[in-house]
Amino acid sequence: MDEIIKKDEVKILVSGDSISKGVVYNEERGKYIIIEDSYVSIVQNRLKGIIYNVAKFGNTIIRGVSRLQNDVSKNDPDIVIIEYGGNDCDFNWDEIADNPEAVHSPKTDFYVFKQLLTDTISSLKGRGIVPILFTLPPLDADRYFKWVSKNSTAAGHRIFSWLGSVTKIYWWQERYNSAIVSIAEETKTRLIDIRSAFLHSPDFTKFICIDGIHPNREGHRLIAEKVVEYIRLNYSSLLKCQDGAADGVC
Repeated sequence: MDEIIKKDEVKILVSGDSISKGVVYNEERGKYIIIEDSYVSIVQNRLKGIIYNVAKFGNTIIRGVSRLQNDVSKNDPDIVIIEYGGNDCDFNWDEIADNPEAVHSPKTDFYVFKQLLTDTISSLKGRGIVPILFTLPPLDADRYFKWVSKNSTAAGHRIFSWLGSVTKIYWWQERYNSAIVSIAEETKTRLIDIRSAFLHSPDFTKFICIDGIHPNREGHRLIAEKVVEYIRLNYSSLLKCQDGAADGVC
């Protein structure tokens, strides 16, 4: 990445899901909305350069990677942030509630997820592009269980009979998160550990929406702080100002 540091500005492409899209659940309006002050927007305001955000609500790594080659060719980025896993590890909870005795698979098989992530890293590096991985923000298993069971006691019982334990939801997501960390280490790929930023709080759930999985506005600010901190510690020349600047932007 030394050659990127020497540039006057940098081009970053963000490939991810609803988190990078800036989707939060608005309780007053009772629906998901896209906020203007998402972590991507906050980082963009502090960065020398431009961020192309191609993240999409509901994206899995399979969907995102299928479009990535075209996105890279179109935008010619120096860096690609890869933010996947939250949807990949998720299940079709309505199907589970309807038939808890059946075998159910996540949206992206664990080993397929690992292979696609590894292949994507290799492809980007082969094109002279720097990939940066994100860990997954933690989910609130209790809130998420209520969300996917739609606060229905009957559906909740059926889903629970398949799960065996609500904490299994957290464990399952952690498995995909651990895969991201391991792949970063194995491939010597840069990693921004946003999960740790949440877990350093005595109560990380205050940064999560009522659905138990999407970071809220405060969560997005937390992610942005982690990303800016990473840039400041490693590539401070890419920020619009240096530490201690009077305007405090950085």
